[in-house]
Amino acid sequence: MNADNVRAGSAPSEAEELLAASADWDLSPSRHLHYKDILMQQIDHDHSPSGETSPAPSRRRLPRLALVLPATSLVLAGALVVTFSGSDHSSAPAAGSTASAPVQVNSATVTLGRIAEAAMKTDATPVKENQFVYVQSLARQNKGTLGGPVVLGAAHKEEIWGAQKPGPVTITGWLRSSGKDAVMPGQLGPMTTAGPVRPGLWYPTYAWLASLPTDPDALLKLLYTQTTVEKGDSKDEAVFGWIRDLLASAIMPPATASALYKAVAEIPGITRLPDAVDAAGRHGIGITHKDARSATRSVLIFNKDTLAYLGSQEYFVNYGAKAKAGGTTSDMLYGINAVMERGVVDRQGEVPAKPAG
Repeated sequence: MNADNVRAGSAPSEAEELLAASADWDLSPSRHLHYKDILMQQIDHDHSPSGETSPAPSRRRLPRLALVLPATSLVLAGALVVTFSGSDHSSAPAAGSTASAPVQVNSATVTLGRIAEAAMKTDATPVKENQFVYVQSLARQNKGTLGGPVVLGAAHKEEIWGAQKPGPVTITGWLRSSGKDAVMPGQLGPMTTAGPVRPGLWYPTYAWLASLPTDPDALLKLLYTQTTVEKGDSKDEAVFGWIRDLLASAIMPPATASALYKAVAEIPGITRLPDAVDAAGRHGIGITHKDARSATRSVLIFNKDTLAYLGSQEYFVNYGAKAKAGGTTSDMLYGINAVMERGVVDRQGEVPAKPAG
């Protein structure tokens, strides 16, 4: 079933749009963006001075990764106001918690320089065109109902098999979720695009990542040129978000990773957080971006000792009734991720072999 065909005829209601969206639901490689269209609608509503619901934004027709989902699963995607559900990994931040205030002294550049240096010392085996990049993550996502509170579900496992074929392709990988609050638990499904795509931001193969400039300024310019800005984001936040997605879902050469971290340091509004917690409860150093033009912000989390990437957090900026009233506001947590394993495999559904001993 094609999503565009579903929309033919009279304009659907908000609830009908939720159900109709099941055939072609937009995803980022790290999978949190399959909620974003609905989340943006609620942000529009909460920031509207009159309290009236803003017109729902058109769903993107750009070739982001998409997974075919049944209509019933979209009810879980719901929207927003935050309460806490589930006790898994209780050391992780509670939903609706206020984020740690970003450190005003910009030590982010120094920290990112150290992270870039550490990245250059890592090993990355080149991935062949007939192989897959395997990434296993823990994720906690909003499972509230439309118009209700944001409810962070229990931590569940997500596995992605990123394809590497040079394209053009319409299947960019495979995805399987399992555990409490997972969508379509245990089912391995293709991640598809609305039309054929070649390697790039929408389809980041190892070969494409290896072809990127390793000069940070040139790399950042390329990212700003190719990044599409979605409703509720600034260009800076959109670029930061794409970098987050690449870190969460790809394997890249050390030189590319190092240049990427140095490029992050050049994005305006970058600050360092002394402590941030991923979905597995691991504490690390946080790097965040925040500006007045964005409705959301992300936190990248790194191991305090090895400086390896751990995961990310997602926040609504100045969220809720207090924001509308002009009072004290806080940023609200609505998603959290932890990368647990990466590797290279020969087939979708296969997992990397465990080291002997």
